[in-house]
Amino acid sequence: MKFMDKKRARLSVGLTYDLRDDYLAAGYSELETAEFDRTDTIDALEHTLCKLGYAVDRIGHVKQLAARLVAGDRWDLVFNICEGMHGIGREAQVPALLDAYQVPYVFSDTLTCALTLHKGMTKDVVRAAGVDTPDYAVIRDLADLKYITMPLPLFAKPIAEGTGKGIDPQSKITSMGQLRRVCARLLREYRQPVLVERFLPGREFTVGVLGTGTKARALATMEINLLEQADSDVYSYRNKEECEELVRYSLLPAGALRSEIESLVVDAWRALGCRDAGRMDVRLDENGKPGFIEVNPLAGIHPEHSDLPIMATMSGVTYTQLVKAIMDSAVKRCGLADKRIDLAGKSENKAA
Repeated sequence: MKFMDKKRARLSVGLTYDLRDDYLAAGYSELETAEFDRTDTIDALEHTLCKLGYAVDRIGHVKQLAARLVAGDRWDLVFNICEGMHGIGREAQVPALLDAYQVPYVFSDTLTCALTLHKGMTKDVVRAAGVDTPDYAVIRDLADLKYITMPLPLFAKPIAEGTGKGIDPQSKITSMGQLRRVCARLLREYRQPVLVERFLPGREFTVGVLGTGTKARALATMEINLLEQADSDVYSYRNKEECEELVRYSLLPAGALRSEIESLVVDAWRALGCRDAGRMDVRLDENGKPGFIEVNPLAGIHPEHSDLPIMATMSGVTYTQLVKAIMDSAVKRCGLADKRIDLAGKSENKAA
């Protein structure tokens, strides 16, 4: 592959992120900051983008971005991994600001980020698109429980959280009394509706996706195997936080099941308008049929601890190749390909 003239200005990439240490220092709890990034994540991402030939500028969280935009700062592209702290549409705050200032960015847009954080509305859309997902109901207050007609067991979780927040062994519901107690606690603690859905008893998978629209494809399908000492039946906050000791990950080999899962995932990805890269969770029912559970359009990007890089590595795709594939998708989608310079070695220039 021939490199472009290195004398041309490099493509400038801003990094937007929520640094966990900043929020902890401001008095937020470990649980409240569970979705935010560690310093080594940002270091690894910046190093990799620089290695690929981009000029990187660390911006930070949404308020820091707002101040930079008002001051007149601009970038060719923003690599956005901000989860946001406040509001049920918090993942859409950075994309909305960037849209207002006409700055292109990596990953999904304002509408998709707002939609997919709300697990109930997400399931409305994928079901309307013909994608299988377990039956569900949205509980806004305890009076809504009278409308639950799904058979037990059920599963209950906050409607707009990630990283397993609000999920523990009690999330698997085996009685209506338990459902009332769990919903009451979640409504009180998280101050948002509760998603109640039919519990799928089969194997659980998370699928990495690369690309946008017709270019979207599954990167890998990784099975989540809970070990004996883990919280059983649920990919809980504890299981995720202590995954090195409680979870074993394995790639699903090629075959009919993987094809069925990945076809479902790509259909859902396209229906939701997700872009560039992310993850989708799938579980099998009692007959081995896969069902959509939820999607993460802003998947964790830590090179060793996040699911998307983990499955990439297990598939033989290096962290640099993964980031390059994400950037290739965004750069082409945003019409910036003619401005890009790639300084990486030939071994890292093939698409992941």
